[in-house]
Amino acid sequence: MAYGHKTEHRLRVRAQVVLHAARARSNARIARETGLHLDTVRRWRGRFAQAGLPGLKDRQRCGRPASFTPLQAAEVKALACRMPAETGVPISRWSCPELAREAAQRGIATFMSASTVRRWLAEDALKPWHHRSWIFLTGPGFRLKAARVLDLYARTWQGEQMGDDEYVISADEKTSIQARCHPTLAPGKARAMRVNHTYGRGGALAYLAAYDVHHARVFGCTEPRTGIVPFMHLVTQVMSQEPYASAKRVFWIVDNGSSHRGQKAADRLAAAFPNAVMVHTPVHASWLNQVEIYFSVVQRKVVSPNDFTNLTEVRDRLQTFEDRYNAAAQPFQWKFTTSDLDDLLARLDRHTADHHEESSAEAAT
Repeated sequence: MAYGHKTEHRLRVRAQVVLHAARARSNARIARETGLHLDTVRRWRGRFAQAGLPGLKDRQRCGRPASFTPLQAAEVKALACRMPAETGVPISRWSCPELAREAAQRGIATFMSASTVRRWLAEDALKPWHHRSWIFLTGPGFRLKAARVLDLYARTWQGEQMGDDEYVISADEKTSIQARCHPTLAPGKARAMRVNHTYGRGGALAYLAAYDVHHARVFGCTEPRTGIVPFMHLVTQVMSQEPYASAKRVFWIVDNGSSHRGQKAADRLAAAFPNAVMVHTPVHASWLNQVEIYFSVVQRKVVSPNDFTNLTEVRDRLQTFEDRYNAAAQPFQWKFTTSDLDDLLARLDRHTADHHEESSAEAAT
């Protein structure tokens, strides 16, 4: 305690007093060498003699009487768990100052500081000023469609293990990549890269990509816009080369975008390439499509900040990055399985049931 780097200063000084006393030094000498008052030295020597190391700690103190009751704290927390619109306050979400002001207006307390409200909410990890977007998975056959995609990631189709001559492709489009010329300054000493707010427009294009899930290979192309024809250009680019051209089956995982929506898109793909099978993700489940992970990498490393002077530079940068990515890419470590899917759906069912019960109770009251 006397020489530890992480010991509090007050405990360090008290431990030094004890060590001086162990060397048979007088209280007056200890006070002189430590710079403490004689009574302080006498107190900590006495407490150590009575209780040992626990005696060097501060004793419990009653402190100042509480200014607010537990009931007042509970009422503020209950207020924070309600939408402001339900209470007639014309704001979209609570802040600590707003809650303190509303508590005073409701007579919960005559005055309450925002820091007091913040401390109470922190006890239950309540942050009503935060918000997250969410959506119920209400699409028909969600579990069946999602399980098919997850089985393909596990190299299984309709309960049978896939062969070495079968492949899984995850495909989608990244729309409206704009060519914006931002005057930028390179990073310097204690300064981040600076991107000017003003820019010149140079048009926009779409980036279509197909990602081989198990071999971590990307095939991409740029088009003026998305649609059925641009998507089929991407499919032709992939399916016209080996090993996909002679593969037994090539599964194409796509979302429900207009370029490849519904059974017509699946029939169109099968007519052009008989060994290709289109598999749709459920509605509102693009997160099941692994190519979205690749697009997030493109967004972070290629597109943002946007400093392209023209569309030709956009195309060249995307193609060059694609080659660079393929040279070192490893398959994504996809860990979400059908068991995790069942757990997720069970939690959503419970949440939906609780939500309906709360709504029914509020309607009854």
